[in-house]
Amino acid sequence: MDVPHFPDGIEAYPHGHQPSVLASHAARTADNSCAYFLDRLEPGQRILDLGCGPGSITLDLSERVGPNGYVLGVDFSADAISAARAAAESRGVAGVEFTVGDLFDLDVRPASFDIVHAHQVLQHLADPVKALRAMARYCKPGGLIAVRDADYGAMAWYPQLPGVSAWFTTYCRSARATGGEPDAGRRLRAWANATGLEITYAGSLTWTYATPEATAWWGNTQADRVLHSTFAERARAQGLTDADLQIMARDWRTWGQDPDAWFFLPHGELIVVNS
Repeated sequence: MDVPHFPDGIEAYPHGHQPSVLASHAARTADNSCAYFLDRLEPGQRILDLGCGPGSITLDLSERVGPNGYVLGVDFSADAISAARAAAESRGVAGVEFTVGDLFDLDVRPASFDIVHAHQVLQHLADPVKALRAMARYCKPGGLIAVRDADYGAMAWYPQLPGVSAWFTTYCRSARATGGEPDAGRRLRAWANATGLEITYAGSLTWTYATPEATAWWGNTQADRVLHSTFAERARAQGLTDADLQIMARDWRTWGQDPDAWFFLPHGELIVVNS
């Protein structure tokens, strides 16, 4: 298969940070995205949340460590950080800050965080092992590094509509073209082993959309993202037409309204102890 070439100006992050994407990401919470390490949280802890997006998880974590704790949310997108700061102001959460930054070269004191967390980040990076090593630099000795990533190859959905299948193929191809790995969930243990860090938990949990409300939301959200995000730009760079995108969006909405609809999205999860 030929590797598509993306013109300059197309964001390397395959989802983009347009309003359609940020609105979808804002539905993520500590409960639905971080359950695997919530029992490790204590009042007063310092947490670094990398790839924080619009900050919904970050703010939940801040509330859990309390007013004596501190959480720093970092994202490379200024749009995402702007949305996160607005959410923090709206919720009135104290002890949290948001900043634009590069995961590999943050302006923070080394070994200064109790927990370093990254949700749906490693899958987008060309060198996830290097990213884990960077996370270890920011983490205190004995502190925890927690990562969670989806595994696209293990996704399953019903009914199988052509536009949804085309969406899947198009997304995975564009993600890999910039060095990402959509099947990251199954690789987390291997990446952590390559760093020499001590794994204390390796497991998985899923997002499942199987109620009328959930499938309608998921279908409509994905349809909006097909048409109004970086996905569309990258799809066109692969040779897809606006008509192809309309078919994807139509089939996502159709799928979402089907009384038999089911979407199963597994995630790999990992906790390692910093040495």
